[in-house]
Amino acid sequence: MKLNCDLGESYGAWQMGLDSQMMAHIDMANIACGFHAGDPLVLTQTLALAKQHNVIIGAHPSYPDLVGFGRRSMQCSQNEIISMVHYQISALDGMAKNIGLTLSYVKPHGALYNDMMAKPEVQDAIFIAISQYHRPLKLMMLAGNDNQTLLQKAQHHNVSLLFEAFADRRYQDNGQLTPRSQLGAVLSQNEILSQVQQLLSKGTVITDTATEIPLSADTLCVHGDNEAAIALIAQIKQLCIKSEFKNQ
Repeated sequence: MKLNCDLGESYGAWQMGLDSQMMAHIDMANIACGFHAGDPLVLTQTLALAKQHNVIIGAHPSYPDLVGFGRRSMQCSQNEIISMVHYQISALDGMAKNIGLTLSYVKPHGALYNDMMAKPEVQDAIFIAISQYHRPLKLMMLAGNDNQTLLQKAQHHNVSLLFEAFADRRYQDNGQLTPRSQLGAVLSQNEILSQVQQLLSKGTVITDTATEIPLSADTLCVHGDNEAAIALIAQIKQLCIKSEFKNQ
């Protein structure tokens, strides 16, 4: 299972994350496109790191919300969402070409991601945006109980999907993430390693009601904002390597 991480989220003098350390442990970088974080220099530096470490690159577009870090939902029309997604993808795509990289996929950020999974009208706009881009790009979405429904919708729009699971988040019985406002929504280090091991070995997770549910995912989202998190991700990477070796 490939590891993906949100990167390039610094802005000017404000620094976010440990991108240079993180890039050595991941397979896929979701790179901010300037609407919630990132600026032209940060974007350039992040792409250079991805190239150095042979990391697959994806666009991480959001609502235009620098102040709120893209975590606030906005009431946008379908055409507005399509255009803002195209604008952000194109910026990253063009900058990537300048250094010989190819953009592979799109993962919406924050509130736009949550709205994509919860609101049919936003989800439709995202599908249309990806399908209307001038070349094929994959769309990363949350793995859950409705993977098949999403696959059918993606096929209708001629879009390929990547399903992601979260290493550090508790799940609900319906396959959705437990809201951060609830106690225990974010897992401890030992719980993270246990959940990853179970995903790799059984393709299941234990929910907030202690129920075991199947979860089919192509990639695992990890976060590395401090030294302890980087060390934990290095352990997760080794679990993934061992699982891949075992399944060969």
